[in-house]
Amino acid sequence: MKCLVLAIMLATAGASAACAQQAPTQTRTPDVIYVPTPQPVVEAMLKLAKVKKGDVLYDLGSGDGRIPVTAAKLYGVRATGIDIDPERIAEAKANVAKEGVGNLVTIKREDLFETDFSDATVVTLYLLDSLNEKLRPRLLAELKPGTRIVSHAFRMGDWEPEVTKEVEGRTIYLWTVPRR
Repeated sequence: MKCLVLAIMLATAGASAACAQQAPTQTRTPDVIYVPTPQPVVEAMLKLAKVKKGDVLYDLGSGDGRIPVTAAKLYGVRATGIDIDPERIAEAKANVAKEGVGNLVTIKREDLFETDFSDATVVTLYLLDSLNEKLRPRLLAELKPGTRIVSHAFRMGDWEPEVTKEVEGRTIYLWTVPRR
C-alpha cells in the first residue's frame, strides 16, 4: 500500500521501480520439497501444543497455509505462515481468503532463518532434522520460555522431545522452550 501511494504521488517510473525493489524476492531456493501435512496431523499438532485463545502461532515453512488457517478457524488465534516459495505463498493466501480468516492469518514470503518470530507462543515445523537443528539455537534464544514447538516427523538433534505421538502412522514431537 505504501508503495502504491508513493508511486501515485510521484507518478514516475522511478517510483514504480523503487516499489518493485521493495517487494520480497526469493533469495534462494526452498530447503525442502513441499509435502502437505495431512489434516488429521495438523489438528493433532495443534492439540498437542495445547493451542488456546491468545496464542500467537508461527508455522515455519508453511506451504499452503493449512496449519495457520486451521489454528485460526479452530482456536481463534493469530497465526503467521512463513515460506520462501512464491507458489506456496499464493496458495496459502488463496486458502486464507477461501476460509475467511484474513483477520487472523498473515502469510509472509520470507526466509525462515531470517524472519522475526520472537512473539510466538507456538511454533510449528515440518522441515528436516538438519533444518530443525539449524533453527534450534534461534528458537531457544529468541522465544520466550514456555513457548511450545511442535514438529511433524523430524526431531531437533539431541534435544529430547517432551512428548512423541503417533497420528495416522506419522510422528509428531513437542518441546517447550525452557527457562534460561
